[in-house]
Amino acid sequence: MSRQHRFGLITFFILIVLAILVTIEPWEKYTKSAQTAIPESTPTPITLNWKNLEAGYPGSSMTDTIRSYKGFDLGYNEASEQASWVVYVLTREEIEGGTVARTDDFRPDGSISTGSAALEDYRRSGYDRGHLAPAGDMKWDPEAMSQSFLLSNMSPQQPSFNRGIWRELEEQVRQWALEKDSVFVVTGPVLSSIENAIGENQVGVPGYYYKIIVDLSPPQHGMIAFLLPNQGSEGQLKDFAISVDSLEAFTGYDFFQLAPDQEAVQWLESQPDLFSLK
Repeated sequence: MSRQHRFGLITFFILIVLAILVTIEPWEKYTKSAQTAIPESTPTPITLNWKNLEAGYPGSSMTDTIRSYKGFDLGYNEASEQASWVVYVLTREEIEGGTVARTDDFRPDGSISTGSAALEDYRRSGYDRGHLAPAGDMKWDPEAMSQSFLLSNMSPQQPSFNRGIWRELEEQVRQWALEKDSVFVVTGPVLSSIENAIGENQVGVPGYYYKIIVDLSPPQHGMIAFLLPNQGSEGQLKDFAISVDSLEAFTGYDFFQLAPDQEAVQWLESQPDLFSLK
């Protein structure tokens, strides 16, 4: 091989090495910056050790009268004559062992010192007395079932809504409780969406309702929220699923502000759907 050929071959190899180095360096910088930009997917570890219903009491600018019953707690809003929120835990054991029949004993709530809505407020109004804590979730105890028919647990709902997609969501919650062992539920009307009222007591008619479901069963905790208009719908439940953060922005509530494990709560609240709703 001549000297000229050897020089050319050496030059060729040098150029190849330089090309590789030029390509690798920016690629390494890109991958490092990309890895840095990717946030930690979940806080470690996620634990939801909620020992009482106060973990679900939402914070807001409203003054609610808090009442505790056999199967649920609620915050009663006197101005709209209904609960602004209801919280309860539903377990697989309660569903599987629930044999109590509906009592249908709708009645005013005498424990509300300012007086609750009355039966006459709903009569011939065109609205259903819509449960917030569903009777179907209280079959595990006669007292819990009966208290679910207190008018403090009712809100004026369009019949097509109450008997349609709202009932479908209630049934889905029971299915999740069976699958996940126990779920924490926060539900209520969006009182800021009230545009009219019914009856002598002026019971407000909300334009929207919400429901939050939290999977309390380790190790895979999850959280999902729903925001539904007070009207009949042919849509699917997934069409109304949002993150808890988005629901807080819409309602003005600060959900789970009293819950422990705040790092996990804040991360779960930012997720739009961890229940793989189909």
